[in-house]
Amino acid sequence: MQTRKKYIFLTFLASWLLLFFFGGDQLRHFAFFSGRKAEVRRNWPRWTDRSLLKSFADSEELQSDGDPSLPSPRERRVARLSVYKNSRCRMETCFDFSRCEKHGFKVFTYPRERDQPLSESYGKILASIERSRYYTPNPEEACLFILSIDTLDRDHLSGQYVHNVNEKIRGFPLWNGGRNHLIFNLYSGTWPNYTEDLGFDIGQAILAKASFYTESFRPGFDISIPLFPKDHPQHGGEKGWLYQDSVPPKKKYLLVFKGKRYLTGIGSSTRNALHHIHNGKDIISLTTCKHGKDWEKHKDTRCDKDNVDYEKFNYQELLHNSTFCIVPRGRRLGSFRFLEALQAACIPVLLSDGWELPFAEAIDWGKAAVVGNERLLLQIPSAVRCIHPERVLAFQQQTQFLWDAYFSSVDKIVHTTLEIIKDRLLPHRSRSRFLWNTLPGGLLALPEFSTHLGDFPFYYLQHGSSPSEKFTAFIRAVSPASSFSQPILRLIQAVSGSQYCAQILVLWSCEKPPPPSGKWPQTTVPLTIIQGRGKLSDRFFPYAAIQTDAVLSLDEHTSLSTSEVDFAFTVWRSFPERIVGFPTQSHFWDPEQKRWGYTSKWTNELSIVLTAAAFYHRYYHSLFTEYLPTGLRELVDGLAACEDILMNVLVAAVTKLPPIKVTQRKQHKESVPQQVKGTTGAAGGRRFSQHQDCLNRLADWFGYMPLVSSQLRLDPVLFKDQVSVLRKKYPRLEKP
Repeated sequence: MQTRKKYIFLTFLASWLLLFFFGGDQLRHFAFFSGRKAEVRRNWPRWTDRSLLKSFADSEELQSDGDPSLPSPRERRVARLSVYKNSRCRMETCFDFSRCEKHGFKVFTYPRERDQPLSESYGKILASIERSRYYTPNPEEACLFILSIDTLDRDHLSGQYVHNVNEKIRGFPLWNGGRNHLIFNLYSGTWPNYTEDLGFDIGQAILAKASFYTESFRPGFDISIPLFPKDHPQHGGEKGWLYQDSVPPKKKYLLVFKGKRYLTGIGSSTRNALHHIHNGKDIISLTTCKHGKDWEKHKDTRCDKDNVDYEKFNYQELLHNSTFCIVPRGRRLGSFRFLEALQAACIPVLLSDGWELPFAEAIDWGKAAVVGNERLLLQIPSAVRCIHPERVLAFQQQTQFLWDAYFSSVDKIVHTTLEIIKDRLLPHRSRSRFLWNTLPGGLLALPEFSTHLGDFPFYYLQHGSSPSEKFTAFIRAVSPASSFSQPILRLIQAVSGSQYCAQILVLWSCEKPPPPSGKWPQTTVPLTIIQGRGKLSDRFFPYAAIQTDAVLSLDEHTSLSTSEVDFAFTVWRSFPERIVGFPTQSHFWDPEQKRWGYTSKWTNELSIVLTAAAFYHRYYHSLFTEYLPTGLRELVDGLAACEDILMNVLVAAVTKLPPIKVTQRKQHKESVPQQVKGTTGAAGGRRFSQHQDCLNRLADWFGYMPLVSSQLRLDPVLFKDQVSVLRKKYPRLEKP
């Protein structure tokens, strides 16, 4: 027994000696044995084959947990909860839908106090709402409320930071814990971490914010908006830089970046690493250290050379001549560079991990931008080189569409925000992503009209359909009943004789009642009288009686033949998104007066087809009445013939295309003198002056001149050719 114990003891001792001899180096580094955990961490990694495997990493870099200026996940979570106490808010839980049932989607802005500071950008946001169709001055009618307190800049080091916001909003009787409120914000947090702290409790309010973290974003409730500069235009905005003659899509540079790099603090790691992909040929990455007052204290060995190289290239030229533009994060996730790249048709390559992209609820950014990963920066050059040229061109075209539709002005940014919220209220009548991401865009495709693509004039090709084969003649009558005579009777007979006419509607805009039904001519199609309200804009009201896609708009004194009507309708069916008609006018820029001019001279140039005799899609009635604000329609009602101009401006703004003139047997003449300098005659001069005034006021409201000039006129085949009349489809067009 004793011998057995002795052997067991010797075996156990030998095992310990072998373990210590062969594995002692590793055991000495366990904290359990050494009791020096801190020392072990400082010496890691410690390879036994160091002579064979050389270390290329800095031990301090390996031991660190990343950029010390970056907040930890726990710190971000604490900061988020301090701001979003109602982090589980959804439209169903934090929004009162009942407020929107009676008066629809109306927006109320709080009255502004005299001594209350207001930044230029926030003033533009409030102005965009107050001049829109959504606005109501009555809070009882409002579905959504906007604070008059400037909440855009919540960096407490900023001069535009508004103090004591919590105390102020608690005093508002309409606040109701933020319910049905929308808060706009561009800058949140401050140095060094730039967290999402707004400095006040937003309660149950919807937050429309730039540089939104996905982990803070409440899907289906909050809205991510782009960061825009204070000089961003109120309305209109500059056009994109991609033109028809700018193809093929390959440009001088493949990938560019020019901007500041932060030497310390949040956002510095991404921009500091950009020099690794610079090759000086087709990939240009330029950074400067000159940022902040004390940049020289933190300058590194690259700064002097970077600063010199930075000045060798012009930023605008790089945008013009590059296919892709790197859009890295700044101190915050978003940057002005994003909108600059969109406008320049320079495909954005986003390096901003965790950024909820602007309006991503509606916009498919996979068709217009390349979303990269900050940690995989070195893979970006090879990734963009693999994109096929056709795909590159498609990306560039989509950047131009998105820029023009949603981002080129403060108005469009604000209206897109409001329309996204409006879509949430009635999901069954909301726009599809196809409508948001296809010309002319979600703002111009009204779900109140329809959610079916085939009902709009823009999508027949994509939908594989055609407009209806009939039209509705819509005649505006303004003469009193005593003069009810030949012109309108002949017009009704000519139009009703068309094989494509489905019905005739007469808008009776006289004070006296219309003649009895027995005095109207007998027609083969239904004839209906609609009582108007005496306003010029009545002719473009979306009357329920109009059931066909095509509308033939006519004045009572218009003279047309059946052949002219048939041919014009045939042309319109090939161009259902445009105005197709007979009498035309044109606009021009007067450099002496520095304003837009209007002419009715018979020239080869045209930009306006008068709705006294024109075909267009019935959707434009809905767009005219429901899209345009009340103030613009009131302007039309106060100026003679302004409704003609406004309809042409509206259609041109939607389609970016000119109207189409078709063959006319007789020249159409207005009952006013033709425009020449020094026009005389009191009535004619006053009418012409109203045309000019209307045109310029519309250009001011839209922020640019939407009208597009053309020299196109469409005639039937063999028109005026010296061939037999029997071979011509519309022979009567050539008869005097």
